Amino acid sequence: MSKVLNDEGLDLLFRHARTHSVWLDQPVDVALLRQVYDLAKMGPTSANMCPMRMVFVKSKEAKEKLRPCLDSANVDKTMKAPATAIIGMEVNFFDKLPQLFPHADAKAWFKDLPPNVLEYIALRNSSLQGAYFMLAARACGLDCGPMSGFKNAMVDEAFFRGTAIKSNFLCNLGHGDASKLFPRLPRLGFDEACQIA
Repeated sequence: MSKVLNDEGLDLLFRHARTHSVWLDQPVDVALLRQVYDLAKMGPTSANMCPMRMVFVKSKEAKEKLRPCLDSANVDKTMKAPATAIIGMEVNFFDKLPQLFPHADAKAWFKDLPPNVLEYIALRNSSLQGAYFMLAARACGLDCGPMSGFKNAMVDEAFFRGTAIKSNFLCNLGHGDASKLFPRLPRLGFDEACQIA
């Protein structure tokens, strides 16, 4: 691939992008959430399994349903975020493989695996998709506040009851208040984190 993203694009996605906890009072339209998902879904997953399932928590009623699931440190920023994406994972992702990977019987590769193995595969691939989602959100002008710090079982009961979907992580979405950001934390340098073999 000969084309590369220019510095402005790299700044938007990586160098200037930050994790936000304080939000401006600006709504996030459903049309924009659709646009972000339509970009994120294009990222690769194992056998194109696409196990990520999402609930966009926007309404006051849905926010109140989410509130008791949150650790105390995450309540205020989540209640004030214009939208919160529950990034979930479909543990029975193999049921969609005839549609998503039609040129082989990929369902047979996974359907008889133990539940803990299926959950591990779904976790890895939905985490990949969640990362694509955050990059897509940034590319479309949204700020992100990804987090753990919630009770998975409570979220699953409140939002995924009766399904084989389990929560992975949450991501608040909106337009962050840059004046409330802390200085950027350090990152490991190449020689600290990488080897050439």
